[in-house]
Amino acid sequence: MFKGVSIFLLLFIIFFQQSAVGQTKELTATRINTPPKIDGILDDAIWGELTTYGDFNMFEPGNEGVIENDFRTEIKMAYDDKAVYIAAYMYDPAPDSIPSQFSQRDEVFAQADNFVVALNTYNDGINETRFYVTSAGTIGDQRVTQNDRDFGFNVVFQCRVSRDDKGWYAEYRIPYNALRFPEIDVQNWSVNFYRRLLRRNETHTWNRIERGVGRDTQYNGTVKGVENIDPPVRLTFFPFAQAQTVTLDGESETDFAGGLDIKYGLSDSFTLDAQLIPDFGQVAFDAVRLNLGPFEQTFSENRPFFTEGIDLFQKGRIFFSRRIGGNPTGSVGDLAENEEIIDQPGNVKLINSVKISGRTRKGLGVGFLNSIGENTFATIRDTVTGISREERIEPLTNYNVFVLDQQFNQNSSVSLINTSVIRSGSRFRDANVTGAVFDIADKGNNYRASGRGIFSNVRTPEGLSSGFQSEFDFRKIKGQWRYRFGHDFANTTLDINDLGLNFRNNFNNFTIGGSYELIQPKGRFNGYRIDLTARHRRLYRPSVQTRNSIRLNSFFFTQKRFAFGANTDYNSRNNDYFEPRVEGRFVVFEPNWGGGGFISTDFRKKFAFDLRANTRVWFGNQEQVNYNINFSPRYRFSDKFLLILSSDYSTRKKNFGWVDNTDTEVFLGLRDVTSFENTITASYNFDPFKAIDLRLRNFWSVADHSSNVYFILNDDGSRTEIDDYDTTVRRDPNTNFNIWNMDLSFRWRFAPGSEATLLYRNQIFNSDEQSQLSYTESLGNLFDQPVQHTVSLRVTYFIDYNNIKTIFKKTS
Repeated sequence: MFKGVSIFLLLFIIFFQQSAVGQTKELTATRINTPPKIDGILDDAIWGELTTYGDFNMFEPGNEGVIENDFRTEIKMAYDDKAVYIAAYMYDPAPDSIPSQFSQRDEVFAQADNFVVALNTYNDGINETRFYVTSAGTIGDQRVTQNDRDFGFNVVFQCRVSRDDKGWYAEYRIPYNALRFPEIDVQNWSVNFYRRLLRRNETHTWNRIERGVGRDTQYNGTVKGVENIDPPVRLTFFPFAQAQTVTLDGESETDFAGGLDIKYGLSDSFTLDAQLIPDFGQVAFDAVRLNLGPFEQTFSENRPFFTEGIDLFQKGRIFFSRRIGGNPTGSVGDLAENEEIIDQPGNVKLINSVKISGRTRKGLGVGFLNSIGENTFATIRDTVTGISREERIEPLTNYNVFVLDQQFNQNSSVSLINTSVIRSGSRFRDANVTGAVFDIADKGNNYRASGRGIFSNVRTPEGLSSGFQSEFDFRKIKGQWRYRFGHDFANTTLDINDLGLNFRNNFNNFTIGGSYELIQPKGRFNGYRIDLTARHRRLYRPSVQTRNSIRLNSFFFTQKRFAFGANTDYNSRNNDYFEPRVEGRFVVFEPNWGGGGFISTDFRKKFAFDLRANTRVWFGNQEQVNYNINFSPRYRFSDKFLLILSSDYSTRKKNFGWVDNTDTEVFLGLRDVTSFENTITASYNFDPFKAIDLRLRNFWSVADHSSNVYFILNDDGSRTEIDDYDTTVRRDPNTNFNIWNMDLSFRWRFAPGSEATLLYRNQIFNSDEQSQLSYTESLGNLFDQPVQHTVSLRVTYFIDYNNIKTIFKKTS
């Protein structure tokens, strides 16, 4: 009954509420015959002939107030059959005081003013491409969609800046191969322009955006005059070459690699991205940690092909791109008495990857992604005869993702997504997952309902297993007082992990919450938010409560850019069905209370810092206490050199958890867990095109069982202490884990879309049972280990077919 009432209420709101979006400005773009020279100096004759648009509005910190004439912003817009051109005039009475910290591509929130062109070539209120430039000349681009803002979306465009005694200026050339738009004679575009003035802590927009009502993408002004475009062929090439030398323990290996990325416009709306001979040799290192929990350790995606233009494929949250080319799913099986594994690859090499994506003028998004992984073999050697053999641990594998996403009402969408993994050979598993997703708001942006239904099918040699998951959330999204409620469900056989990511299934959870938010500045605060959330967690089978929790969270932001906040939460007794690692068994964790807070100082100053601290205590017969503190100072020596340090220390005293199990018994151990992580991030920017970057990370963690207290898990979730756990016979859970990673690189963006990177990397790893060593003693042991040194040079060059097609014509 409740579900029916909710649906009726939602439909009533959608059909009878009126739009809350305010008045829309209009801009006319002028067709030109002679394009301007993109140098940031707006002295081209064409700029003097075009209409000027201005009259910007306050957006941040609030909508109130009038922009002084001395800080006015003016823009002009033109186009031809190759590109869109924009001139921006940012007036400032003290141009020498404009913050101008240098940074590199997409690092547009450095301590500098910036200007943004937010262009929506469908005028649908949802999808935008934003083109940034800072007062120091750094450019960036961002793909904005319904629930995502993606700086991994990289296109080739030009923008240069200049400065004089009246302010600073930006000059854009945005080629059509950087945009997608419908194939119609008269384009229906929209645009907004943003200007951030850092020292005044203000953001201005051309078309007014009502804070706290809807999304900012719904407030664009209309672009008129763009018609009869005859764009050139959208075909670009990114050939790359890489040389790499790896040295470990006195042995060196040198490799050379090359490949090609292609982008081809199938139409003005759809683009094909292909990666031939993929190579990911210079991706950032993963922040590996000591994992004592029951779930796999996962890392964010760093490979450009799987971060650029991937927003469509994230619908439904059933696609996790790190599965592509991830760990092999097979094993070597049982070894003979004299056999040993001498090589077992940790990742599957890809043969190629292709994705096609775009959106029709009626708002239907279509996406297709395909990757092929090659056969992967482990090498096994007989230690007596010396004869080696290979065992296939991953067959030829096809990864597929297909998406349909229909958007409407400038704020809503329904989607269908399917993922499949097909592996060659009957002894390997295949998987297919389908998700139906909706995200619907009323026209007045008062309420939003969202949810998804997921169906999983996994075929193994043992047969077919099917699973189901559902989510439903309803929330009030307008006004200072807001509320939400939701329900999450999954049966016991849900499994999306072949091409997705889910840590657990078998749950039936309920959530309710409310918040109060200061939307317009008041008193000393530019904004604050106080949020209260309660959760009730259950298993689906058997239908038993596992935990209840309530959390209060707060965030405050002052006019002087000082942020602080605090949180507290209480968790009831928790019946954890995952920690034992045995189906049907659970361990009881007692109720606990925790709290913490943070402060963050003004990053506009040369010296600033973040500080965060948390603590948690358990009650009953569990005497565990947790502490955590993180301190991250930063110092900006100049507009070219920034240094950031970070230290994170945490300890869990008298923590207990799984240490081993048999078919019938589960063993738990009492331990003190201590972790210490230090990072150094330094960047010296010669200009917006060249930089030296240093990233160093050392992570140390110990699980110390020296108390020698062990338990056996009882059927009711309690534990009984035992005195016969023998670490010489059973698994020794004492762990001393230490890892060191350092990347030192020189990046040079020597032409639009073209880049050279020289990288030096070293890494050291050590893990043993010496859990009573101090941090310095462990670090000394770490540096006794062999160091892997890697030196690589990678060059990527951007080629636009339209710039070289005359060569082919002359040749023919």
